[in-house]
Amino acid sequence: MTGLNLATDALVEIAVLVTDSELNVIGEGVDVVIHATDGQLASMNDFVREMHTASGLITEIPKGITMSQAQEQILTYLQSAGVEAGKSPLAGNSVSVDRNFIARDMSALNEYLHYRTIDVSSIKELARRWYPKTYFAAPAKTGNHRALGDIRDSIAELAYYRAALFINSDNNSTTTESNG
Repeated sequence: MTGLNLATDALVEIAVLVTDSELNVIGEGVDVVIHATDGQLASMNDFVREMHTASGLITEIPKGITMSQAQEQILTYLQSAGVEAGKSPLAGNSVSVDRNFIARDMSALNEYLHYRTIDVSSIKELARRWYPKTYFAAPAKTGNHRALGDIRDSIAELAYYRAALFINSDNNSTTTESNG
């Protein structure tokens, strides 16, 4: 994104990975850069511009695809990975911001996703407060503030917290869903 302001900023990169209940990635995923106007790029604050310059994203944005092309690639991937409409929550770190941009710019994708989210940053904040040793032992981020790297980091972080905090002592199955 060119920033976090939903009223003025643009979604410029999106990546999607589907996982199974054991957090194994299904398929290749989608990782696309979305075109933004010169005006949208010029409105970025210094922090965001420096972050996108360091990651290399800034030079890819002018060659990016359209929002509708990005949405179509994502929906095609979700369907090919066996994700049924309305069944998959959006997951990642601080995904409420992502969800707002998706709702604004990719209405078909927003409607395809389940209304619930899995926010890894919420789990992280609970660990920081209740299990600080576990929090400080979490894996370091490696994603370089790029969408696909950030998703991979979120999956690794969720797997870590699952193993460290959500200890299965009674052989609960992860393949059933209740309280939909």
